Amino acid sequence: MKISIITVSYNSASTIRDTIESVLNQTYSDIEYILVDGASKDDTLSIIKSYGNKISKLISEKDNGIYDAMNKGISVATGDVIGILNSDDFYSHSNVIKNVVQIFEKDTDAVYADLVYVSGADKNKIVRTWKAGKYEIGSFQKGWMPPHPTFFVKKSVYEKLGMFTDQLKSAADYEIMLRFIHKHQIKLSYLPEIIVHMRTGGASNISLKNRLKANREDKKAWKMNGLKPSPLTFIKKPLSKLSQFFKR
Repeated sequence: MKISIITVSYNSASTIRDTIESVLNQTYSDIEYILVDGASKDDTLSIIKSYGNKISKLISEKDNGIYDAMNKGISVATGDVIGILNSDDFYSHSNVIKNVVQIFEKDTDAVYADLVYVSGADKNKIVRTWKAGKYEIGSFQKGWMPPHPTFFVKKSVYEKLGMFTDQLKSAADYEIMLRFIHKHQIKLSYLPEIIVHMRTGGASNISLKNRLKANREDKKAWKMNGLKPSPLTFIKKPLSKLSQFFKR
């Protein structure tokens, strides 16, 4: 089973080496690693190029945002399964992809797992723990969602159900998981282990203003899919994150 991993970058020189190394150090051998860089102005591109043919495919050009770049990566991916690892995140250990593949071999459309947030200044300092838990029908209406960097999906699902929508600026990852899992009810499996370390500072969580903006985009995600949330969905979603600060 071939796994395509896509990393999107822009001016990520300070973090991208950790990301790349975590992919290249995987024990699973059949990996296609795709880097999509938005014409970075710092040393990101030179760092990527320093890995030579260890990078399967490199696209470097201006794009219309992170989700447009992700779509470019998905379009050129040739793997059976696609995973997306952001340029300031890294895999937790060298057997991540091997463990993910073992779940796919049991017949599923997608796999997700747990994630920890680490300090931007110290990648060894855990700030929050996102224990996703097992999905149940109706979980999205209760404010649930899986951590997107842990979300691996068969390419055939993207081909059938579509890619990221550029109508959303910060919630397209939420929308695509809502569409795949809640609306179309793809076969979903949970790997109960931490597989990704994410540096703090995500665009939708930096401030209350951004969190409110993300909430408005979440509502658009439901509407564009013709779905009806519960009256408390958009209250429970941000509140569910509070428990992450107390899990270690």
